[in-house]
Amino acid sequence: MVAEAKKVGPHRYRESYGRYLEDFKVGDVYEHRPGRTISEADNTWFTLLTMNKHPLHFDKAYAAKSEFGQPLVNSALTLAIVAGMSVSDVSQKTIANLGWDKIRLTAPVFVGDTIYAESEVLSVRESKSRPTQGIVTVKTIGKKDDGTVFMTYERTMLIPKRGHAVDDQANY
Repeated sequence: MVAEAKKVGPHRYRESYGRYLEDFKVGDVYEHRPGRTISEADNTWFTLLTMNKHPLHFDKAYAAKSEFGQPLVNSALTLAIVAGMSVSDVSQKTIANLGWDKIRLTAPVFVGDTIYAESEVLSVRESKSRPTQGIVTVKTIGKKDDGTVFMTYERTMLIPKRGHAVDDQANY
């Protein structure tokens, strides 16, 4: 997690997170912490909030008869948590998400699993149409605490150059 205390006035500082375009280097890997242990309430609330009525996510009797033998954590929830874990390090300064690609769900996640995430910088370039911004693509991996990779995806973002982020303005 990248944190900086920016001076915004006499004896006054504001915390700032995230990276500027210049901070991204192809091949760098950022380990996102803390991890998150998934609870039954997390899974049930998210599943019902998103109107996903598949019983595999919240009906223990139904799930017991499946090949998994227990409820699966909703993959949209794990995607949201993994993406959220990366924000303070990868996209806190992002102007816009430009795309999500190659989302792969490679292993099940169950209630009680603790998950972690990491992101590798795949590409960095200056924007051709926006001189104060650039485009960064990362590959993010979701892992269980035992090292099992359960998810991967690529995300492309529009990132400001140093001095051009919203939080660079002292009066926001």
